[in-house]
Amino acid sequence: MTRIVSSCRYSLLTSVALVAAISLLGSPAQAQPKEDGKPLMAYVGTFSAPLRDMLPTQVDLPPGNGRGIHLFQVNRDTGAMTPAGIHEMGTSPSCLAVNTKGTRLYSANETDRVGKDKEGTVSAFAVNPEDGQLKLLNTVRSGGAGPTYVGIHPSGRFLLVANYFGGSVAVLPILPDGRLSEATDIRNDTGKIGPARATNAPPGSFAFSGHDRTHAHMIQADPSGRFVLHVDLGLDRIFVWKFDARKGVLSPNEPHAVALPPGDGPRHFHFHPNGRWFYSIQEEGSTVVLFDYDSGLGRLTSRQTISTLPPGFAGSNFCSEVLVSADGKFVYAGNRLHDSIGIFSVGSNGDLTFVGEEWTRGNYPRSFSFDPTGRFLYCGNQRADNITVFAVNRVTGGLNFTGRYAPVGNPSHIVFIDRATAE
Repeated sequence: MTRIVSSCRYSLLTSVALVAAISLLGSPAQAQPKEDGKPLMAYVGTFSAPLRDMLPTQVDLPPGNGRGIHLFQVNRDTGAMTPAGIHEMGTSPSCLAVNTKGTRLYSANETDRVGKDKEGTVSAFAVNPEDGQLKLLNTVRSGGAGPTYVGIHPSGRFLLVANYFGGSVAVLPILPDGRLSEATDIRNDTGKIGPARATNAPPGSFAFSGHDRTHAHMIQADPSGRFVLHVDLGLDRIFVWKFDARKGVLSPNEPHAVALPPGDGPRHFHFHPNGRWFYSIQEEGSTVVLFDYDSGLGRLTSRQTISTLPPGFAGSNFCSEVLVSADGKFVYAGNRLHDSIGIFSVGSNGDLTFVGEEWTRGNYPRSFSFDPTGRFLYCGNQRADNITVFAVNRVTGGLNFTGRYAPVGNPSHIVFIDRATAE
């Protein structure tokens, strides 16, 4: 019944989508780059081993059905995904990052455990320019246990890593050939752990995931590269660092952190294309918070908090991903257990308005990504072992299910490389 209501809520948006089809997608000649026989590739990071030794006992364990990094060729017109190989890895490459040239790919190996501190690792790969296949360059320690996020600094010279189970962030130099060097800086999160119940939890929620210790969940530079931001879910904080791009070293900004409501658990964030608005999604509070961002000082000022769930929802939910569309008109928020993507329009001042929601056609949507054109959104349903494909309505922000699935065990993260435009 819930999903029928969701579909009804979107019926008007779907109608608009059909009427506005030409403005939505454009003609194939306008929307698609010339392929020259080179495919659009998708790379899917997975959980290929259980997290049993790292997760609290009360957390439902993912089974580790993935086999490493799964490769697909993507049909540019329909969004369909065709399997193109698997780079076998038993260490759960759960997050991936691609350089701007599309020649190198990096993975956070979340369940690897090396050395006396049982650190995770990060791997670097060369991408074959013809068929997109991966060749391992090297693997280095991530600077903490359970690396869950990797991002490339705008300079292209450093990989930033968030270690979830280690409660730390690290900076790894990227060498000229794409290989990784040992960390030039590692910072451990400290502070008071937030409460087990989120301030903004929906009525009846028992959502609890990370308020047992420090948990660095995401790290990324701002568009200028002068500042680096990272969230700690357990501390309910977003930290801001000054970044020395010569030495690859972090130093605390002033102020060093902003607080989210106790227990809400910041997980991921995304900058608006204008660089002035910053959206943070809270895993246990099921909210998106809008911050104004002062790029000159590296300062965040919160301005709006809005639920990721439809009005009247009650029960437990864990948020996952937050993305801003490339044109800056819409924000998308992932809901696990509710198994939906909340859709919000962006006002002239950055404020969000709830537009609707779309069922992900799977269980526990961990992340989702747009293809390079923004015409399709690909959702990784972690517990359903599949990826589902949606056409994006650029007028209404709506997501229209294409009926296409791709089987992947425990998908965690999806990135794309367009071989027609990569160097």
